[in-house]
Amino acid sequence: MKVREVEELARIVHRVDDIGAPIASGSFRTMGMLIAPCSIHTLSEIAYGTTSNLLTRAADVALKERRRLVMMIRETPLHLGHLRAMTLATEADAIIMPPVPALYGRPTCVSDIVEHSVGRALDLFGVDASTLRRWGEELSPKLAAHNAEGEN
Repeated sequence: MKVREVEELARIVHRVDDIGAPIASGSFRTMGMLIAPCSIHTLSEIAYGTTSNLLTRAADVALKERRRLVMMIRETPLHLGHLRAMTLATEADAIIMPPVPALYGRPTCVSDIVEHSVGRALDLFGVDASTLRRWGEELSPKLAAHNAEGEN
């Protein structure tokens, strides 16, 4: 998708340099923040308290307000500096969640892997995407139908 197409799906879009946007304030209520994908650069700014743009400022606000902050780190391999930044972010109550595929669900395509990762991330906010095969559970009707379509 093009950036314009993604923006059309949103009710509100802020420029990354708009530090004065409402989401940069602790008085703006949110369930928290999910950064997906999260680069090491963004992780490092958040971990070390550098807020050079709206993304890192909003993440900083989520942490200071004790709201959930989930970062889906996208880069590997990792060196010691990356791991230290992840440790600092975790100590500040962020959740580091690399989008690692759960192979027990027997994904048949890339979208299965993406849906599982998104479903697990949304679980951290108490949002049930209902497309997630959980360990020890039968397939939900929606997921069973999706898998049946993939087999055809």
